Amino acid sequence: MRTRNFTHKALLVLVAIVSGSLTLEGRKPSPAASVPVSLVVTAEARHGGDVPLITPDEVRVYQGRDRVQVADWIPLRGDRAALELFVLLDDGASPSIGSQFDDLRAFMLLQPDTTMVGVGYMRDGTVDITQAPTIDHVAAASSLRLPLGNGGAFSSIYLSLSDLIKRWPASPARHEILVISDGIDYFGGSGPVNSYVDTLIDDAQKAGVLIHAIYANGVGHYARSYWRMYWGQNFLSRVADETGGEAYFLGYETAVSFSPYLSDLMRRLNNQYLLLFVPKPMKKGGFTSVKVKSEIPKVELVSASRVYVPPSPEM
Repeated sequence: MRTRNFTHKALLVLVAIVSGSLTLEGRKPSPAASVPVSLVVTAEARHGGDVPLITPDEVRVYQGRDRVQVADWIPLRGDRAALELFVLLDDGASPSIGSQFDDLRAFMLLQPDTTMVGVGYMRDGTVDITQAPTIDHVAAASSLRLPLGNGGAFSSIYLSLSDLIKRWPASPARHEILVISDGIDYFGGSGPVNSYVDTLIDDAQKAGVLIHAIYANGVGHYARSYWRMYWGQNFLSRVADETGGEAYFLGYETAVSFSPYLSDLMRRLNNQYLLLFVPKPMKKGGFTSVKVKSEIPKVELVSASRVYVPPSPEM
């Protein structure tokens, strides 16, 4: 009798397990939980030196305080190294920046065939593109010209950057920008709150664009104002930090040579990864904070501070 009861109960348990499995197999997975979000991440050594190759199991991703699933971790090298890089100069910069053109040209010519280089000048809230992104690096280097260095170029470089990002056609390649400017905003003014800077950060994070910056002196009375130079550098630094880029300064003067900055930027571009992770569902969509960490003690992973998560489909 006991054997019969035990057999009967075992069959009931087996039926329940099989039924549950069928139910799970027949249930459609949550679309929101199956759509990964992408993010370009830069690996850098904490104390200089070479950066080792990082594997997916050495990466941790946090959305707010919660750890989320890494869907993929792709080294952006070889056939995955495609990059579109814009070098943008402030048309209100001092024409003396021409002494750095040899460094900029050398940087462009050193780019691999997988990098398309574009050149433009930020002026009047837009970008005057002198060379669209091209693999002809000689043509890109030849398109450099001296900035106008006059009042006609004074507006907001942050409006110009937003305008370019909105007009930049989407592609599988990374999209990154090197800005050369004093960062002074002649429209939005100086101070801790600047709506044009806020909007640019939103636009860049939503489009996945990384922005790097090199400080260079402007011209005119405002460009000699310590207050405005201070906030100009703060704006450039904030934009770089929050989009996953890097900002370079040497006090409040244009560096004698851009070569050390450009060498560091080249190293960063050669140590980037495409991260795909599965975010927590957001019914209405929007920005969410994200932090990427490495399990390797001497390596730091740098990325945008937020990522845009599309609205979750209806269940």
